Amino acid sequence: ELVPYFREAELKHGRLAMLAWVGLVAPDFVRLPGEKFSFEAVPVSIDAHDAFLGATGVNAQVLFWVSIVELCCAKKVFEWNSLEVAGDYGLTSLFPSDEEGQKKMRTAELKNGRLAMMAFAGAVTQAALTRHPFPWLF
Repeated sequence: ELVPYFREAELKHGRLAMLAWVGLVAPDFVRLPGEKFSFEAVPVSIDAHDAFLGATGVNAQVLFWVSIVELCCAKKVFEWNSLEVAGDYGLTSLFPSDEEGQKKMRTAELKNGRLAMMAFAGAVTQAALTRHPFPWLF
């Protein structure tokens, strides 16, 4: 009875890991305008969290908006209780129209999410150890 819940959690963590990977790599190439966000002010993106703590309230804003999204979606997750619809938020217009193609895309998303979870764990460890920008070589 908990398997659909675990599948939903696995898909959610996989999607977040894919976004986290992009969020870890992109700031080493592109920054927001402003002196506070410049490459000189924060040369290594792994240090950005500590550099932006303070009066800006960035962490409180992130926590607030993530909580809103989670509260809006939590009811759907517990109502579904089925492996076939786990992680389906109605954004399947990009999927193929046939059943076999949809199953293949869902399997690919699941596998890519699993890979992204492992990749992000390794990438953030390498970034913290080397203290260099991407590709985090010594």
